[in-house]
Amino acid sequence: MDSSIPGSCVQTVIGLYGETIEVPCNNGNKMPDGIIFIKWKYVRDDGTPGDLLVKQVAKDEATVSATDGYKSRVSIAANFSLMISRGSLTDQRVFTCMMVSTSNLDEYPVEVKVYKKPSTPVIKNKAKELENEKLTPLGECVVESANPAADIIWMKNNQSLVDDGKTIIIRSSVTKDKVTGLSSSTSSLQYTAGKEDVTSQFTCTAKHQMGINQVSAPETFPIHYPTEKVSLQVVSQSPIREGDDVTLKCQADGNPPPTSFNFNIKGKKVTVTDKNVYTLTGVTRDDSGVYKCSLLDNDVMESSQIVTVSFLDVSLTPTGKVLKKFGENLVVSLEKNASNEAKVTWTKDNRKLDKLPDFSQLTYSDAGLYVCNVSIEGIRHSLSFELTVEGVPKITSLAKHRSDDGKHKVLTCVAEGSPKPDVQWSVNGTNDETSYVNGKATFKLTVVSSKNLTVSCLVTNKLGYDMKDINVFSLFEEDKPKQEKNEDGTEQAKVIVGVVVGLLLAAALVGLIYWLYIKKTRQGTWKTGEKEAGTSEESKKLEENNHKADV
Repeated sequence: MDSSIPGSCVQTVIGLYGETIEVPCNNGNKMPDGIIFIKWKYVRDDGTPGDLLVKQVAKDEATVSATDGYKSRVSIAANFSLMISRGSLTDQRVFTCMMVSTSNLDEYPVEVKVYKKPSTPVIKNKAKELENEKLTPLGECVVESANPAADIIWMKNNQSLVDDGKTIIIRSSVTKDKVTGLSSSTSSLQYTAGKEDVTSQFTCTAKHQMGINQVSAPETFPIHYPTEKVSLQVVSQSPIREGDDVTLKCQADGNPPPTSFNFNIKGKKVTVTDKNVYTLTGVTRDDSGVYKCSLLDNDVMESSQIVTVSFLDVSLTPTGKVLKKFGENLVVSLEKNASNEAKVTWTKDNRKLDKLPDFSQLTYSDAGLYVCNVSIEGIRHSLSFELTVEGVPKITSLAKHRSDDGKHKVLTCVAEGSPKPDVQWSVNGTNDETSYVNGKATFKLTVVSSKNLTVSCLVTNKLGYDMKDINVFSLFEEDKPKQEKNEDGTEQAKVIVGVVVGLLLAAALVGLIYWLYIKKTRQGTWKTGEKEAGTSEESKKLEENNHKADV
């Protein structure tokens, strides 16, 4: 490494400690012609000149003339540079290259400087802890064996710390080894820490002229500060339910943190040592309330939490299997007691209901499995009852129609009842499909109607029976051209004619009776010779009755 001192004609060479130092002659320029020999000389420690070696151009080997430590360490290169092995700080002096030619004698002085990279910086005498908001010696950064001496920079979280004389004080010093002459730099740091420095990383950096900065291993320091705040934490699943275990955890922001606390368990003081938790096992609703914790030596510094134990009590009437008669009343009662508002939903046969049906007059369709779900956050209860509605079967419809192929009559008998009714027909036929939904049974019978029949449908269950008849005309009669009207229309016409004839006969009979009564009354009057007063009115009534009879 070559350089020149500003304002001086002396060349400067920088060598590395422990390595071979090359000192160039004539700054490494090409040698002129006519050179006879080269001599390297130097200035001794006492300031007197001394010779190192001479190299005749005509000879291959150089002659070493040094008698001190350089005798075994100096040599000359092919370009006439002086080579000094095992460079040390004692080599920091001026060496001169004297060049003798046939026509001239020239000298080229060269100043040698020896650099050594510093060792990795290390933080020593570290503080065990730092005081909050108090100026405290943090440690010493030491960088050894450097030349020239290294500069030390303190860092916190990779940011430089600057001495302000109050919160940060930095003192640096340099010492030299008496044997090697190498320098060791030491820098002490006094630092005023804050709570935020609990996680801060402190390092020191060695800055050297060789341009390679080295950084120490990071160090962290506990920050000591008194407790200013206590906090109580409830450790449990949420929400807290009866039977759960609840842990109360007390924490303080001091450092080091306190290890013992007082717990206020619903007015009762409990002291725990060497731990910061207290556990409530198998809590009930009676354990709901305010809980507190505080420092052992300061009851005023406390924290509190409200513990709420969730509960849900539900009672349903009726439950299980419920048997009722058709048309009866069923009262359903739901009672609930909960720690907060409970949500109630109903299902019937796994289908959600908007609300519970009105059971004031039960029908067969009311039968089914009813499930009541009552819930609050974290708690859910399900209760149920299975309702069966029974009743004597009753035929609600008995009808007939032709089959699709027109060759048979299909009779349909619809009945309501529970348990499911059985059916008996008064004629033989083919039983078609049977359905039973919500207490309604539908029976079908296919018959071949070869003559006019009266068919009975009898439905029975364990509670009773019901029967209805229906007239069925033969398919032959229905197919006559003059009997195209359906059997139902014929039957209705017969009924109407019968009713009209009956009314006419009744009116004639009433008129006849009244006429006989008037006639008898008049005969009595003739016998007594009384006048026929008032008979005109009776005659009018008789005429009106006779008129109605004629109609």
